[in-house]
Amino acid sequence: MPRSSTRRSHLPTPGWRDALERSRTPEGLSAAWVPRDPLPKCGDNSARDPGDMNHTKGGLVIFTANSHPSSRELGKRIAERLGVELGKVQVYQEANRETRVQIQESVRGKDVFVIQTVSKDVNTTIMEMLILVYACRTSCARSITGVLPYFPYSKQCKMRKRGSIVSKLIASMMCKAGLTHLITMDLHQKEIQGFFNIPVDNLRASPFLLQYIQQEIPDYRNAVIVAKSPSSAKRAQSYAERLRLGIAVIHGEAQDAESDMVDGRHSPPTVKTTGAIHPSMEIPLLIPKEKPPITVVGDVGGRIAIIVDDIIDDVDSFVAAAETLKERGAYKIFVMATHGILSSDAPRFIEESAINEVVVTNTIPHELQKLQCPKIKTVDISMILSEAIRRIHNGESMSYLFHNISVDD
Repeated sequence: MPRSSTRRSHLPTPGWRDALERSRTPEGLSAAWVPRDPLPKCGDNSARDPGDMNHTKGGLVIFTANSHPSSRELGKRIAERLGVELGKVQVYQEANRETRVQIQESVRGKDVFVIQTVSKDVNTTIMEMLILVYACRTSCARSITGVLPYFPYSKQCKMRKRGSIVSKLIASMMCKAGLTHLITMDLHQKEIQGFFNIPVDNLRASPFLLQYIQQEIPDYRNAVIVAKSPSSAKRAQSYAERLRLGIAVIHGEAQDAESDMVDGRHSPPTVKTTGAIHPSMEIPLLIPKEKPPITVVGDVGGRIAIIVDDIIDDVDSFVAAAETLKERGAYKIFVMATHGILSSDAPRFIEESAINEVVVTNTIPHELQKLQCPKIKTVDISMILSEAIRRIHNGESMSYLFHNISVDD
């Protein structure tokens, strides 16, 4: 019996490579720095021609869950690179703030990809995605892949005092709603992948940021990669080894959010009536920590300092690190991060600081912040997301997207 036309891949083959590799900004979309060349090619045959589409059991449908128009930009970029139109869906808020989703086309037997970027209202963002995923599940979609470049609540992935591990809760809700696969980028902690019982592809933005350094920062050979705290030293080491540059670490900076003093182990519950403890049963207590004076391990005098991290939200620590580097003789200071949340007064603080430029990707919409601070630059990462979608839809290997990436990256 012949297959229905709705079950055939409708991605056009001719001209697909040109759409993937062109670097001009698509018409109607805000400006962002786009890599001049496609992803680095491997020596093997894993880098197939994107136009060579394998036969799949279902068609491809791409939805964007965000109801805010500015948050649909990334979805438009991905759809244009794949040569398809965005799926028709209505996502809006009722008068009582309830989220309503109405799918306006058939998804039966198709591979559905739900692209969701985190807006300022994080909780509404999560509900939009959950309801849309559940709507696709009840509409008999063949598979439902969530494309969530920034995973919300990723900082709450460890037990703090007597709270909870919220990242685990969000992961369970997404799986329960009907998600069968997740594509994300630069998780705050890689262990978050273990919270899911579905496949998770944690892509990396570092190739695009490294390419930006090489092509857009003059005299980058005179730069040094800086970790603003010892906890981010591994990321800085990865950048330094790939760029063949030196590394510096700022030690002594306050890290209240990551210290052991907030996880509850220092404050056991008080007991009003306790018996005497036998001397042989006494437990030795640790000496309390004292923060040393801020020092820079490494030479930054007369060099370009490039601070690297995964998230830039509250910029106080970055501004303080920039002041320290300036005092040590750095003549230019750049900040490179994957996710630019930049909440509250972050743009104003950056504009008034010693930071010369802040480079983030478009995993999170930040057009308003760019208007407030010209120092903020954007790198487009829609290319790798569209390639991940194409490979998953065609049942191809994802190993090419993780070429030369180690566990510490």
